[in-house]
Amino acid sequence: MSVSVTTPTSRRIESLDFIRGCALFGILLMNIVGMGLGPAYDNPTIQGGATGINLQTWYFFNVGFEGTQRALFSILFGAGVILFSSRAEASGRADHADLYFRRQLWLIAFGLFNAWILLWLGDILFYYGITALFLYAFRKLPARSLLIVGLIAFALGAAWSAKEAQDKLEIYRPAQAAQKVPAAERTAEQKKAIEAWEEQRIAGPPPPAIQAMKKGMLGGYFSAQRTLAPFIAHFESWNLYRFFTDFFGMMMIGMALFKFGVLTLEARTRTYLAMALAGYAIGLPMNIYEANLIMGNGFSSLGYAEGLITYDFSRLALTMGHLGLILLFLRSGVLSWLRQAMAAVGRMALTNYLTHSVVALIVFVFLGYWGAFERHQLYYIVLSIWVAQLIVSPIWLKHFHFGPVEWLWRYLTYLKAPPFRKGSPGAPVRAEPVPAG
Repeated sequence: MSVSVTTPTSRRIESLDFIRGCALFGILLMNIVGMGLGPAYDNPTIQGGATGINLQTWYFFNVGFEGTQRALFSILFGAGVILFSSRAEASGRADHADLYFRRQLWLIAFGLFNAWILLWLGDILFYYGITALFLYAFRKLPARSLLIVGLIAFALGAAWSAKEAQDKLEIYRPAQAAQKVPAAERTAEQKKAIEAWEEQRIAGPPPPAIQAMKKGMLGGYFSAQRTLAPFIAHFESWNLYRFFTDFFGMMMIGMALFKFGVLTLEARTRTYLAMALAGYAIGLPMNIYEANLIMGNGFSSLGYAEGLITYDFSRLALTMGHLGLILLFLRSGVLSWLRQAMAAVGRMALTNYLTHSVVALIVFVFLGYWGAFERHQLYYIVLSIWVAQLIVSPIWLKHFHFGPVEWLWRYLTYLKAPPFRKGSPGAPVRAEPVPAG
C-alpha cells in the first residue's frame, strides 16, 4: 500500500524527539556565549568576566558540555537520515532519492539564511546539509559497519586535532628554550622564535580587535553583518573541511545506534547504564584535566593546544554518558509531562533552533547588548528561552501538525503542501516498523 509521505506521520518515535529536544537545549547552552560575547566562547578573559561566578560558569559548562551537545545533535541527525530515507522508500515513490537530496539542499539554504540573514556564525544547518549528501550512500550498511566507518572518520578528525596541537607546541618549545637564555646572549633565531610565539600566545583576538568588533556589532544590523561576514565566510569554507569528519563520523555513529535499537529504547537497561557509567568515568576526568590545563596556563593558546590532544576522545565519551543517562530517564517512565514537552520541542527542532538565532539577533544586535552581559547572566536568557519553548511547543502541536519551518521544509521537499492545521484533510498514514539493524 502506498503511503503519502507529504502528510504527517501518525507514529513518532518519542525517544528520538526527546533526545533531539535535549540536544537542542544543550546547543543553546553553548551557543549563547558565542551569540552574546563572540570570541569569548572559548576564552573568558576576552570579555564577560573571568573571575568568581563567571569563571565557575565557564568551568562548569566546559567540563560538562563542551562539544557534547553538537555531537548529540549530529547523532540524532544521522538517525533521522535512516528514518527519512526508509520511510520515503517504503512510500513506493520512484523519486525517493530526489526527495532526500532536495531535503538536504534546502537544509543548506536554511543554514545560509541562519548565518547571513539571522547573523549566527555558529550555524550547523549548513554543515549538516552538506554532510548529509554523503550519508545517503551508506544508509543500507549494517549497523556494525556504520559504527566502524563512523569511528574511523571520528578518529581522523581527532588525529587532525592532535596535529594542530603539535604544530602549536612546535612553535612554543623553541620560544620556551630561547627565553631561558639571557636577552643579551640570544641569537637572531632565538629572538625570532620568541616573536613567533608571542604572535600565537593569546588564545583569541587582541583587545583592539575586540573593541573594533564590538563597535561593528553595535552599529546596527548591516554594520553587524559586515563585521561578521569574514567570520561566516571562514566558517562555511575552511571549517567545512576541518570538521567534516567530525560531523560525518558522529552522524554515522547515530545511524548505527539507530539500527542497533539503542536510540529507540530497544536495548537492555544495562546497555544504557554501561553507557552512562563508562562515559562519565572516562569523559569527566579527561574534561577536568583539559579545563585545568587551560586555566593553569592562563587561558593562553598553550593550554588550549595541550587540551586539544585529548579533546575529541573526552567529548565522545562524555556524549555517550549523556546519551545513556537520557535514555535511562526515558526508560524509567517518570515525569511524563516533561517527556512530552521536551519531545514537542524536538519535533519542532528546526523552528526552535532558528528561533534561538532570532532572539539573539534581537537582544544582541537590535537592542545593542552584544558584549554587555557577564557570562553567567547569559544563562538567564537561556532559561527564559527554554521555559518559553517547553510551553509553546506542545501548545503549537496541539493545533498544528508541524512547526512552521518544518512545514515549509516539507513543502519544499515534496513540492506539495502538506496539511498544516490539525483537522485539515489529508490521507491517513500507516505506522511503519523501526528499520532493523
